[in-house]
Amino acid sequence: MKLRRSRSAFPVQTGLQTLRHYERRHLRGDLLGGLTVTAYLVPQVMAYSTLAGLPAQVGLWIIALTLLAYFLLGTSRLLSSGPESTTALLTAATLAPLAIGDSGRYATLAALLALMCGLFALLAWALRLGFIGDALSKPVLVGYMAGIAVIMIVSQLGKITGIEISGDSFLGDIQSFAQNATWDSFSWASLAMGVSVTVLLVTLGKRFPAVPVPLIVIAATAIMTAAFDLGHHGVATVGTIATGIPTPSFAGISGSDLSMMLLPAFGVFIVGYTDNLLTGRMFGERHHHDINPNRELLALGATNIVAGIAHGFPVSSSASRASLGEAAGARTQLYSLVAAAGTLIVLFGFGGLLASFPLAALGGVVAYAAIKLINISEFRRLLKFRSREFFLAISATAAVLLFDILWGILFAVALSVFELLTRVARPHSAILGEVSGVPGWHDITDYEHTEQIPGLLVFRYDSPLFFANAMDFVSKCEEAVDKADPTPQWLLLNMEANTEVDITGLDALERLRSHCARAGVTLALVRVKLDVVRDLDRHGVGQRIGAERMYPTLPTAVAAYRAEMGMP
Repeated sequence: MKLRRSRSAFPVQTGLQTLRHYERRHLRGDLLGGLTVTAYLVPQVMAYSTLAGLPAQVGLWIIALTLLAYFLLGTSRLLSSGPESTTALLTAATLAPLAIGDSGRYATLAALLALMCGLFALLAWALRLGFIGDALSKPVLVGYMAGIAVIMIVSQLGKITGIEISGDSFLGDIQSFAQNATWDSFSWASLAMGVSVTVLLVTLGKRFPAVPVPLIVIAATAIMTAAFDLGHHGVATVGTIATGIPTPSFAGISGSDLSMMLLPAFGVFIVGYTDNLLTGRMFGERHHHDINPNRELLALGATNIVAGIAHGFPVSSSASRASLGEAAGARTQLYSLVAAAGTLIVLFGFGGLLASFPLAALGGVVAYAAIKLINISEFRRLLKFRSREFFLAISATAAVLLFDILWGILFAVALSVFELLTRVARPHSAILGEVSGVPGWHDITDYEHTEQIPGLLVFRYDSPLFFANAMDFVSKCEEAVDKADPTPQWLLLNMEANTEVDITGLDALERLRSHCARAGVTLALVRVKLDVVRDLDRHGVGQRIGAERMYPTLPTAVAAYRAEMGMP
């Protein structure tokens, strides 16, 4: 019997497909949303470029190109592809020790990192590995993002205070700041500007969500910098903006560079894809459209390759830009095309204004973005729900801060896997009985009065049966048999939860069968999945138990037991 593939309740379309069947009722909102996002993203991506250690205008070039690439290939109607704080920070953390102060080599390695991330994404797309976006559990993601936020804020201390910081990690930056911070070393004008920008964005951004507050605030600081000649008072600016089309160059890249960047590139790819998937799903649920996880790998690969060719750095997506576009009325990816066109107009027509943007103000924008990443309410929810979940989040935060970002990513993934293994390695198990007035069989500890059929021990193990829990499974089953008084005639193993088995788990089942045989107990199975039956037969334990001892439902198994025991 062939099973039909289930289809999503929501349609999956790329931006290009949506445009072919465009609904004119969305036009006004998409145009307004695109213009609003343009005003917001200009200072944002310039700030992220400096966060990544690259010239501010780099972010403008790559977002114009990545918005177009995502429009052609992506499946979310609102996701805003391009420079993002986490990948920018990962870029800086990865390349700082490799570039050795050479700005040209740094830019080349950043572009190479983007290309490698893109190739990882394309490889994952070809292998249909869309599920890897689920590698991080919610508590670990919450904690990881909080750690990233703290690192982002610390990384901007130099721009905001004017103090030279030479660290290449979170702890290194803190140490360097502490060593170099003296009363005379502060640029008080930069400090006042950076803190003021952050405070204004935090307060005004919540009050006026549809207004391009970042652009207004940054433009005001640029005007103040020029009007009061703050450049002579320690306030550094972006400087000359290069408007020429970027050309890729990978001269000087060696095989050792490629090998050293494999692991960092993979880490950036995992984080970027997870970010895209979570953001896309969030907006899809709000507006009743779905995304294709595997197609998102293709889109991520294309956007990063485009970013690399444009001599940029790795990209993913920005929830804040998408939220702003949504608030302004955007409903399709047409708003991204409008934003891309608007960015190019700003780049070519307003280079002089962009050059006067103060770095301290851009640092304030980064700090504002970082504050939004720290979800205090989510930490509270985790603590209220289960202390174990809260501990996972705090552990992920600490790992990112102590071990640096890339190792923090690996630790976070390992923590998620370990937490999963601990759950399935020691799952719930139950002896089942009947409850008067309640249909079915239930855990005898869930009800005060349960009835068991004399001589019949019904046992359920609530997990797939594999190497991590095989010994726990057989130990609990044997303990249930040995503690039963009197010794049962049958052990009826309810296998409805044992949806997957491996050879170690089946070896444990064989050990249980042998234990029951020595004790004079009949082992019978009920509600065994068809795939598991095949595995039982291939292993051999199925034949030794016997097909006649495998029952489709509990009533048929109980009826067979009663008939064999001569019970009515």
